Amino acid sequence: MEYEDEVIEVVVPVDEPNLDKIAVSKTIWNEITAGVGIWGAFRPIFAVVLSLVPFLFLGQHFNRNHRRGRDWFLLQIPLAFTLVLWVLLYLWSIFDAWRDSSRIVSNAS
Repeated sequence: MEYEDEVIEVVVPVDEPNLDKIAVSKTIWNEITAGVGIWGAFRPIFAVVLSLVPFLFLGQHFNRNHRRGRDWFLLQIPLAFTLVLWVLLYLWSIFDAWRDSSRIVSNAS
């Protein structure tokens, strides 16, 4: 009974598969871009940048909402007389372009 205090350790060799560097980089890329690619990740930002151009509502046209862009363009004419309402429309168009672009990206993935 002198062997009761001894601990037996069993080591089983495990074959670790070789990692494919391309597969690892693809996985990292998908994690960074949330699986929608570089264009999907930057599409909302690009829509916001286009929306920052005043008077033209280019973010709406970029998202293929041409009717909304045209309507807002025509709506700004009477709102130009009241500067406060025009600024609200301008800020709302920037937010709306970002929101629509984000929806397009999420529906595509």
